[in-house]
Amino acid sequence: MYTVTVLYPQPADPAAFDTYHDDIHVPIARGMEGLVSWTAQRIEARDGTPPPYHMVVQLSAPTREDLQRILDSPAGKAAAADVPNFATGGAIFLFGEERQML
Repeated sequence: MYTVTVLYPQPADPAAFDTYHDDIHVPIARGMEGLVSWTAQRIEARDGTPPPYHMVVQLSAPTREDLQRILDSPAGKAAAADVPNFATGGAIFLFGEERQML
């Protein structure tokens, strides 16, 4: 399995980020066909302080080539182009092969 992990640092307005992400960005990104897995996790710190990241998203496909094809599709390009509209803290994209450890 090949995965892109998107780290979203803390945005200027977390509530606005969440609303835009869930109501506008996710419907755009749902057009990406061929994903095997798509997860999103809002991050919380154990001690209640704001963590460095607000959200982590992972998109997975069978191979790197499959994932690249999905990201290069019109829906993938539209989703990528939409990120600056809500991710005021930026976004970090990490690519790698996923290994099951358990």
